This record gives sequence, structure tokens and C-alpha cells, in this order.
Amino acid sequence: MEYVPWKTFGRIIDRHGGDAGVRTLGCADLFRVMAFSQLTWRESLRDIEVCLASNQSKLFHMGLSSIPARSTLSDALNQRDWHIYHALAMRLIVRARNLYAAEPTGLELDATVYALDSTTIDLCLSLFDWAPFRSTKAAVKMHTLLDLRGAIPAFIHISDGKMGDVKVLDILPIEAGAFYVMDRGYVDFDRLFKIHQAGAFFVTRAKRGMDAHRVYSTKTDRSTGVICDQAIRLNGFYVSKDYPEHLRRIRFKDPDSGKTLVFLTNNTTLPPLTIAALYKSRWQVELFFKWIKQHLRIKRFLGTSENAVKTQIWCAVSTYVLIAIVKKELHLNASLYTLLQILSVSIFEKTHISCALQPDTTGVIAPLPNNQMILFDF
Repeated sequence: MEYVPWKTFGRIIDRHGGDAGVRTLGCADLFRVMAFSQLTWRESLRDIEVCLASNQSKLFHMGLSSIPARSTLSDALNQRDWHIYHALAMRLIVRARNLYAAEPTGLELDATVYALDSTTIDLCLSLFDWAPFRSTKAAVKMHTLLDLRGAIPAFIHISDGKMGDVKVLDILPIEAGAFYVMDRGYVDFDRLFKIHQAGAFFVTRAKRGMDAHRVYSTKTDRSTGVICDQAIRLNGFYVSKDYPEHLRRIRFKDPDSGKTLVFLTNNTTLPPLTIAALYKSRWQVELFFKWIKQHLRIKRFLGTSENAVKTQIWCAVSTYVLIAIVKKELHLNASLYTLLQILSVSIFEKTHISCALQPDTTGVIAPLPNNQMILFDF
């Protein structure tokens, strides 16, 4: 908890009036409890209450003055504005991205590379009626822009399940000179042209039946898997107005799977194999979704209101980024999964965090002192 910017967090709470009229369990204490539930995999309010009660003498070191009751936790999740925890998460993200700015991406590029995708979290329609998805179930979507340097989410938008993936491009912050890698669900030429006008680059896959004609071709080496590298112009009256300039189309045959992929990009200078490698790096955002769903508590929620769900998700994101910050600040070589496992069993230990998270590399186990009394004297 020492790595949380508490002064900044306090200013965020004051700006939103988060603790106005609050007598117990303020916004900061709620974050401590939610971080505890994430790190120790608590799945219910009763679970949190019982575990905190069993370690009552150690709560002072967590910053908690008392054990919150289940009803108090439930009221806090419903009443503390989720925008407070969104602002905290974004502040932690800025700090983490600065720490990981020099991390290699595995691509020979000096520019920032982002992977854009969304994941759906299924919910029960009778309990979460504010998040309609289909006729029989509800859902929320996490639209995530992942910075490939350190796998830090640079932008997250939480919506109901009905929001189309491509609509997130309307609210996405565009960084000039950066690369945005996305799948076919984000192909909307009007929105892609806005990215192009902002001075950024996109890499995506073409949809089947795309109506376009070739303007000219660049010579390629088919032994590398690149079948063609073309400049194209879109046909059709409306679509040609949405994207009035040339696009680059690269047809690539993956030597591993044997599949033929067609990439679209507005970058005309990079080699075609680099464009293919850029699209392949998009898989890291899928791994990010898999990781947080397996190791953080965002599939079972402690409350059913929209505020409670979004508060829990943003606290989970803050916990993930906080662990990434600790990993970088302490220069640890262990993975985030390993750090989570260690923290889950040592969270109440009064041990310096660098000692708890630093693995023992000596491989030598010190012998225990021999206090056994001599039973027989020969």
C-alpha cells in the first residue's frame, strides 16, 4: 500500500466529494479492502469479513481501524462513486507506463505499439438488468487499449454488452506516431481515416468481400510468405468518401498455420514482414484478458449495481497495475503470476515487501536448531 499515491488519491476523493457524509469505511478504506479481496481471492462479502476478523490484530498495518461489516461493505460498493477508482487506476497507469517506457516490445520500432480489443464478462440478467446483452443474459464489456511495453493497459472503457467494438474508436485517445493494432471488428473506414488524419498508424485485417481495386504493386519475395504488397483504393460511392486516400494491402501466408491473411494499414514505409509481426503482437491483449480473468476477481461480483460492478473492476485494474509497479520498482525478475501467488499467502506477514517477493536463489536450506533433548545416555 505504500506504492499507492495516497495524497493524489485524497485529492481525487475530495474532488468527487467521495467521503462527504461518510462515517465508516471511506473511499480509501474501501480500496484497501478491495485490494485485499483481489490479492487473496475473496469471492463474497462474508468471505472478506471472516478473513479480516481472523487477523484483527494485523489490520492496523493495512491502514484499517476496524473490521467492516458485510452491510457496510455492500453500502460502500453501491454508494462510493466508481469514477474515484477509475481516476486512481489511470494515475497508476501513467506511473507504470513511465516505468516500462524502455521495455522492449520484440519489434524493431521506436514508436509506441498498442493492441486494441474487448472482452465480455457474462452476468445474470435478473440481477444485472442495467447491462443488457441478449434476451436471456446480461454482460459488460472491457474495451482495452494495451501498451505492449510491459503489457500495461493505457485505456479501458467499461460498457454494457450491446456496445459494438468499433464504437470505442470514437472515444479512444489517439497518439500521433503510434501504431494501433486491431482485428476485423474495428474496420470502419470513416473512423480509420480519423486515425490516419491524427498522424497515427493502424494495422488490421480486411473483411471478406471488401470492394477495392489495385492501384500499383510492390515487388515481394514470396519465399518469406508475403504474396503481394499493394496500394489500393476503395470502390463504392460512400466508402470512397469515408477513406478517400490509398490504403496498403498485404497478403501474407503464415508458414506455421498455412492460413492466408490480408492486412490493411496506412503505413507505407515499413517492410511487409514487420506489418505481419505487428498484427501477430495483437495476441498479447488476448493474453492480458485471460490473465486478469484467471487471477483477479472480475467474474464474480460483490454487488449487483452498476456502481458496485465498475468499482470492483477498476479496483482490480488498479491492483494489477500496482503489482506491475512494485515489480519494476524493486527490480524483480519474477512474473506477475508468481508475485500474486506470494502475496496471497504472505499479505499479513510483517515482512518487508522486497524480502517477501525476492526469491531465494541460494538453493541452500539452513538447518533447524537441534533442541531435541537427549533421551538415552550411553
